[in-house]
This record gives sequence, structure tokens and C-alpha cells, in this order.
Amino acid sequence: MIVRNKKMFGMGIVLAISFLSVLVLIFSPVFPGGKNGLVFSDDMFNKLSKGSSYFIPKVAKSVEKVNGKALSVSINLDKIEDVENTAKLFTTAGATVEIQSTQLKIQGDLGSVLTSALTDSDAMYKNDGKFVLERYGYEEKNAMRNWWTALDKISKELKKQKLVADAKVIDDVNKKAVEPGYNFYKIDANKVVDHAGMMSGLLIFYVAYTMWWGYAIFYIFDGLGMSMKKAKVKKEA
Repeated sequence: MIVRNKKMFGMGIVLAISFLSVLVLIFSPVFPGGKNGLVFSDDMFNKLSKGSSYFIPKVAKSVEKVNGKALSVSINLDKIEDVENTAKLFTTAGATVEIQSTQLKIQGDLGSVLTSALTDSDAMYKNDGKFVLERYGYEEKNAMRNWWTALDKISKELKKQKLVADAKVIDDVNKKAVEPGYNFYKIDANKVVDHAGMMSGLLIFYVAYTMWWGYAIFYIFDGLGMSMKKAKVKKEA
């Protein structure tokens, strides 16, 4: 390997070594809470995401439109062990449930069922899993998983019945209430405005750090005499 431009090659080596040194620091547990840089930034983004994902009050207004609307549907669950626990969700919401193997025949008030799902989602969003645990007698995240699966299947059945508007309300409950309640459980919510400086710093660092490595490679190869040039266009004779 012949170095053709020592200055450029030296700059590339310095950039590469400093880049790798910072990388080692990022993976070291030197950030608040004894976390490494990736875990710390991931936790921060999760907290900020949760802080901007509270849609339950808005979804509750949509659910009001289906209060008193009759729900009569049959769904098939994938696992027999989920049947009894899923049935508890609906009976607690005031619906009646008939069980045949992995099939649930559900009859009740659609509004009451969705309001019950919102109540559980709100508790989970606020990290009050104990409320859901005591309500159904089994692990709270499993309860939310069962809610999501059952509501998703009910939505598909209602679409087959051409009840698209009702299915849309159910989908909104799943996407904007059940999912955030499940995904952000035990995560503290933070507002972006309260961490604007840190967010800006992380984004600037990400862009600069990416360019850092790019310039290191560029200078090293340029020092070795390797560069990319536009090919000359051959003229026809």
C-alpha cells in the first residue's frame, strides 16, 4: 500500500480513530442511569413519542357515536388458551359471550365494549397496570394483547357485514388507544418542548457523526491515490 498524499491520509486516519473512540464512548455505560448512549437515546425518544401519542380523549368522542349500537358477531381465536381470558374482557364490558372451542359469539353494546377497552388503555398509558390486572385476574399486557386481537377480528367481521363506519371506530380504538397503551406501558411521558435542546443536539450530532466517518474514508482513499472521477466520453471516429 503506497501513500501518495501523506497529509490527506493522515487526516483520514485521525478522523477514523476519533470516530471509533467516540463509538466506544457511545457503547459505554457512562450516560445517566448507567446506560450506554444507544439505550439512553432510545429511552428518550420513547418518552417523547409517548408524550405525543395520547389520543384517548379524542377517540372517546368517536366511540360516543356507537353508544347503544348492537354488536352481534362471532370470531375465531388462534389459541385455545386465549379463549377464557378474552371472554372476560367482553363480559366485564357487559356483553354476553358464548364459547365453542376457539369461537366466541359476542352480543352486546358496541359502545360499552369500546369504552371498556378505552378504560383499560388509559390505565396502561398511565402505567396503572394494577388496575387491569385486578379487573381481569391475569397479566395486564396479555389483556391488552387480547383486546387488540379480538377487536381486530371483530373489525374484519363487521367489514364483511358492510358495517364499515363501525369497523373504523374499532380500528381507531385499536390504533390510537390499545396500541399506545400496550407499547408505552411503564414508560414515562415527556413533552418535546421540554427537551428541545437535547433533541436538537442529538439530531445535529447524528448528522455530523455520519459525515465524520464519510470524510475519514474519503481522506484515507484520497491519500492512497484512489478517487472517483467522471469517465471520459469516448468520441466516435
